[in-house]
Amino acid sequence: QVQLVESGGGLVQPGGSLRLSCAYSGTSFNHRLMGWYRQAPGNEYDLVAHVTHSGYPWYDDSVKGRFTISRDNAKSTLYLQMNNLKPEDTAVYYCNAFPWSPPWGQGTQVTVSS
Repeated sequence: QVQLVESGGGLVQPGGSLRLSCAYSGTSFNHRLMGWYRQAPGNEYDLVAHVTHSGYPWYDDSVKGRFTISRDNAKSTLYLQMNNLKPEDTAVYYCNAFPWSPPWGQGTQVTVSS
């Protein structure tokens, strides 16, 4: 059974930075394409970025140039460095495989506000 634990969220002013982490427990992390998703109130899960097992990234246009996804396969951990944050980045952020499969973790809240 896969378990996902996200951390690193918080309240930050516009233009600020945060680094999210996702601890993955279970099998096959090294072989899975992993992604970060976010869910704003009333919305579905939106894919923000994903990264191949070898580290090749993809980004949604809304975060391209501001966010960086990375992974440490030895630690079964996924990261998301978020710079130049904007109010529209406010959401609960989740990690999961891409395409996603259950279960979801508890997520980590990111709030961008002055």
